[in-house]
Amino acid sequence: MFENTIAAICTPQAQGGIAVVRLSGENAKAIAKQVFAPVSGVDIAKARGYTAHFGHSFDDQGEIDEGILTVFCAPKSYTGEDVCEISCHGGVYVASRLLRACFSAGAVPAGPGEFTKRAFLNGKMSLTQAEAVADIIASQGEDALKAAVSAKEGALYQKIRALEEALMEICAHLAAYIDFPEEDVEEVFPQELQKKLKEMQQSLYTLIQNYDRGKIVREGVYTVIAGKPNVGKSTLMNLLTGEQKSIVTHIPGTTRDVVEETIRLGPLVLRLCDTAGIRQTPDVVESMGVALAREHVKRAQLVLAVFDGSEEFSTEDEQLVESLQGKQCIAIVNKMDLAQRLDVEDIKRRFSYVVVMSASTGENVQALQQAIEELFMLKSFDPTAAQIANERQLACVKSCYNSIMQALSAIQAGMTLDAVEISITEALEALQTLNGEKVTDTVVDEIFSRFCVGK
Repeated sequence: MFENTIAAICTPQAQGGIAVVRLSGENAKAIAKQVFAPVSGVDIAKARGYTAHFGHSFDDQGEIDEGILTVFCAPKSYTGEDVCEISCHGGVYVASRLLRACFSAGAVPAGPGEFTKRAFLNGKMSLTQAEAVADIIASQGEDALKAAVSAKEGALYQKIRALEEALMEICAHLAAYIDFPEEDVEEVFPQELQKKLKEMQQSLYTLIQNYDRGKIVREGVYTVIAGKPNVGKSTLMNLLTGEQKSIVTHIPGTTRDVVEETIRLGPLVLRLCDTAGIRQTPDVVESMGVALAREHVKRAQLVLAVFDGSEEFSTEDEQLVESLQGKQCIAIVNKMDLAQRLDVEDIKRRFSYVVVMSASTGENVQALQQAIEELFMLKSFDPTAAQIANERQLACVKSCYNSIMQALSAIQAGMTLDAVEISITEALEALQTLNGEKVTDTVVDEIFSRFCVGK
C-alpha cells in the first residue's frame, strides 16, 4: 500500500540503556541488511518473522555499534508491513548515526505517528484503538493507563461496532420495506423500532455522561489552593508535592506568584497551583499576585479553599466563600494540631465537602483524597469499560445520539419511514466516522500529527 519504507528512532532521544531504530515497509529487510550484519551470517532478506539476531550495525564509515536486530514479517507486525527494529546502546549520537545509515540505504523519515497510522490504514486496528496508543503513552496514573489499555484492546470499538451492526440491520430492513413493497418483506412496526432506538440512545447517553469523569482521570484536575494569607496554603502544597515547592514563613503575603506542580493523589492526577493569599493590600507586587490568584480560581476545575482552624472566621474568609459560588470546592480546615477557634459546623453549612486536617503534620490528609474521589464520583468509575477518549470521539457519539433522537421524533410525529431512514443513516455514518470506517484523509492526518515521531 505504501511505496516508501520509513524509519525513525522510537525510543527517547537521550542517554539510556538502549535505543531502537524502527523500519517499516516493503524494503525494511533489504535496508536492514545494508546496515546490520548478524554474527550468525544469516541472510536478513530471508529472515523469518519473530526472530532476533545479534550482530553489528555499520555505515560507510565503518562499525557503529553492536546490537540486536528483531524481524517481524507482514502481515503479522505492528504496522502490517515488514518491520525491522535495530537496537543499540542508548545514546543520542549512536542512535542518530544508525538512523542516518538507514536513510542512506533508502529509508525515508517517518512522520509523527506514522507507524501507528500505517497500522490503522492497513487494518491492524480501528481509529479508536490507534488513538488509545497515544493515550497509553500520555497516561499519568493507574486508572488512566487502564482506560487507555482497555481502549487499545477494543472496549470502545466493540461497543460502537455492536451499535453499528444494529443500525445497519435497521437500515437494511427499512430500505427493503420501503423500496420493495411488492416483495414479502417483514413489516416495520413503529413501536418495535422505537424500542430498539431508545435502547441505543441510552447506551450512547451513558458514554456521553461518563466522558467528563474519564477526561478527569486521563488529564487530571486543574486544582487551585486558595485562601487568605497564612492559612497554610504553601504548607499544603509542600505536603502534597512531597517537596519544598513553596516558601513557608509566618509573614503574611510571602507567596506572591503562582507555584504549579503536577501530583498524583491516589488514582487521580492534580495539576496543582499554590496562589497568593487573597486579601486587600497596598503592596503593589503582592496585589498583582492576589489578582493572579483570583484569575486562577476562576479557571480552576477544583478549588481547595483553606481556612485557619486556629482563628475565627474573618471578613477575608467570607469574601473567599462568596467568590467560590458555583465552583467545585473542598473546604480545608487547616491546623487541626493547634487549639481550635473556627466554627467547623458553620463551614460545613457553606460547603458540601469539608476536610479537617493539619498540613504541617500531614494528619488526616487521606480524608482529602477521599473527598476528591467522592466529589468527582471516581469510586464508581470503571477504567476498563468503554470510554470516550477525546473531543473527536465525543462529537461523533453526540452526532449519532442526536440523529437517533431525530428518528424517534419523526416516528412520534407520524412521519414517513423515508424520513426515519434518513436520520438512522446519519446516525450510522457518525459511528462509522468514530471507528474510522468513514473518515477523511484530513481528519486522519490531524489525529496522527499529535503523535510523537517513532510511534
